[in-house]
Amino acid sequence: MKTVSSIVENYIKTKPFLLNALSLGIINLTSLSRNIMTELESEFGKEVKQGAVVMSLKRLTEELDFKLNHKINKVIKNIGEITVRSELTDYTFAASETVLNKQADLISDINVLSDIFYTSSRGVNETNIVVSSSVNHLVEKHFMREKLIQKLDNLASITVKLPKENIVVPGIYYFIFQRLAWEGIIINEVISTSNEFTILVGEDQVDVAFKVIKDLKN
Repeated sequence: MKTVSSIVENYIKTKPFLLNALSLGIINLTSLSRNIMTELESEFGKEVKQGAVVMSLKRLTEELDFKLNHKINKVIKNIGEITVRSELTDYTFAASETVLNKQADLISDINVLSDIFYTSSRGVNETNIVVSSSVNHLVEKHFMREKLIQKLDNLASITVKLPKENIVVPGIYYFIFQRLAWEGIIINEVISTSNEFTILVGEDQVDVAFKVIKDLKN
C-alpha cells in the first residue's frame, strides 16, 4: 500500500543531487514540499497534505544525516594513500579471441621497463588498456590487427586506497563521485579492486579532482 512517506522517499531517491542536499540540511523543506506536490499527488492518486510531505521530508533528512555522518563519513575519514600518475593513454579495443594473447605480449615487453603504468579490464564486448604514454608504440605494435574503438591521450590517474570497511558500507563510491561531479570533473574510466579504486581524468582536471578527494578526509 502506498503511503505519503513511501512516495516521498521514492521520489527523493530518484534525484541524487537533491538527496545529497537534503542530507546536508541546505534545503528549505516547506519550499521543496510545495514544489513537488503536483508530482506526488499524481503518483499517490489523490490529494496530499503539504504538512504530511514536510514531515516525511524531515524524517527522511534525519535518516540520511545518520547514514552520512555515522557510516559513510567514518570510512571517508580513513581514506589512505592517494597516488597520482600523469601522461597516460587509454585504449579501448573490441573483444576478440586474440586480444588476451596480445596483452600477454605487451606485458612481457613492458615488464623489463621501469616506472611504467599499466592496468587493464575486460568487459563483455570491450577490453580496456591504460598505459604510460611512453609505451604507446608497444600497444600499437601488438594490437595493430585488433579493432580500436577509442583512444584517449593526455590523461592522469588518481588511485585511492580505501579502508576495508568500504565493502560493507553502501554509498561510498556514490559519495565520492558525487563530489567530483559537483566540481564538473569528467571521469573517463573507473578501475577498482576490493580496497582501492582508480579514476582516469584529463590532465587539465587532475589537480581539482585530487583536491576534492583529499578534502573529503578533512
